[in-house]
Amino acid sequence: MDQHNEEHKSGFSESSGSEAVLVSSHAKHANVIIAGLAVLVVVIMFVSLALGRFSIPPDQAVKMILNNIVPINQTWTDQQAALFFNVRLPRVLMALLVGCCLSVAGAAYQGTFQNPLVAPDILGASQGAAFGAAVAILMHFSDWGISINAFCWSLFTVFLVLVISAHARGNHITVVVLAGVMVSSLFSAGVSYAKLVADPNDELAEITYWLMGSVTGASMSGIANVFPIMLVGSIILFVVRWRINILTMGDDEAATMGVNARKIRLLIIIAATLVTAASVCVTGMIGWVGLVIPHLCRMLVGADYRKLIPASMLMGSGFLLLVDDIARLATAQEIPIGILTAFVGAPFFLFLITRKKRA
Repeated sequence: MDQHNEEHKSGFSESSGSEAVLVSSHAKHANVIIAGLAVLVVVIMFVSLALGRFSIPPDQAVKMILNNIVPINQTWTDQQAALFFNVRLPRVLMALLVGCCLSVAGAAYQGTFQNPLVAPDILGASQGAAFGAAVAILMHFSDWGISINAFCWSLFTVFLVLVISAHARGNHITVVVLAGVMVSSLFSAGVSYAKLVADPNDELAEITYWLMGSVTGASMSGIANVFPIMLVGSIILFVVRWRINILTMGDDEAATMGVNARKIRLLIIIAATLVTAASVCVTGMIGWVGLVIPHLCRMLVGADYRKLIPASMLMGSGFLLLVDDIARLATAQEIPIGILTAFVGAPFFLFLITRKKRA
């Protein structure tokens, strides 16, 4: 009997050891992929800084950036410097930030609501921002006024969803999602009415273009205004990423591990909403990034949110920057980035669904 117990313990020990080695191997593999994504994003960034109607060599771009830190001999023209700092650099930085924010918000929402079809606009943040922007355009606000109004309405929309869900019966997660769909539909109707009453020669075109999404109007001042919000929200999601793993197990399991699921879920919703609202208010509506990128990252690094969150941040940044390069270089007239993300995202998601069904 003692010999049998010793054999059982020995077998259990060997099994546990092999599982630990497997987990360690998966973690190392994920870390390598994340490091590769970081290098890829840096490469895409420098290539994007050089690409354009007026080419700027990568070495010149690096020198111009370094010149702001340590004065060096000028080998570039004033025209190149103006183009680089006023147009190209802000655009590249904005694409990186927005791609990062939309992707990490999508990953966080999918884990929090335990639903792979959830996107950053599930709680109506995007439609609320669209309504705010449409109203601001009708009232002839400045570009900054449009962004502020869009941001405020985006936050108000999510606040409205949370208030409705708090007073509704049923499963909390399901109620929140349903309330988000309902409120999104309401504000979508408001946007349609704004387009109906808009001046077709001026306001209608501006509203329509805003709804398509673009980083054309990016500026360093605009980045400075939204960067603190994006930074705070992203840091919160990065810090609590391990708790999202616990939320995917369900509220009861989270409670047994000493985690208040409702409070953590509310914190994640607030952080994800902040980064989504900050992104949408400066670029307009850019879809599919927050839905597709987290799925692609799961295929590469697995479903562990400790790895999935940083991977989504990096891949989202690189993806949106790459799509923006195509948008401004593919044709003589720039294509709104929201159109291209839909062209890429929809077919990929269909492939993902059919692939899972076959599996």
